[in-house]
Amino acid sequence: MKYDLHVHSKYSIDGYTEPEVIVKTARKRGLSGVAVTDHNTIQGGLKAKEYETDDLKVVVGSEIETNRGEVIGLFLSEEVKSNTFPEVVQEINDQNGLVIIPHPFDNIRGNGIKPASADIPLVDCVEIYNSRCLLERYNRQASEFAQSNKLKISAGSDAHFAKEIGRAGIIVNSEINNPDELLKETPIVFGTKTGIIHLGLTKILKTWRKPY
Repeated sequence: MKYDLHVHSKYSIDGYTEPEVIVKTARKRGLSGVAVTDHNTIQGGLKAKEYETDDLKVVVGSEIETNRGEVIGLFLSEEVKSNTFPEVVQEINDQNGLVIIPHPFDNIRGNGIKPASADIPLVDCVEIYNSRCLLERYNRQASEFAQSNKLKISAGSDAHFAKEIGRAGIIVNSEINNPDELLKETPIVFGTKTGIIHLGLTKILKTWRKPY
């Protein structure tokens, strides 16, 4: 079963895709599930959940901006309101959610958390493949960090447009309905890079929508 665990909808300032389109596209791409992880909100995930089908699981999540960089929370039911790393982690834990560090070593985007040894107890998973990492070494460094610290792994397309959905993710043996089921798995990661044009379009969209 294939899951893309990092997708953005129009509810992200730099996202474009309708939640319903995310679900339809994920099904067409042969995915078993998709995590909608909009920036600083679960609205997109909750909306996408309305279109969940028997053969396409929607995981409600959010990619939260903290004082150190971005953190993904999965299996959320409430908005995360804090903005410091420890407090965000605590809010996710309070919801029995999963704490994932996305694209931690991507120096080009510069919005990932470079984890230290003190962070390891706070983290459930490390995203070891992100399709929007332009340099392969960033994903490789994430994989090496996860392996050396015995952390669980995650992967996703980081899609901001429908064409990107399903470019990366994990393959697991069973349907994932809660955090424990994901943590019990030993996923196989798959992925291909996103073209640079989509990164440029994202920046244009973000600039256009940015309030003045």
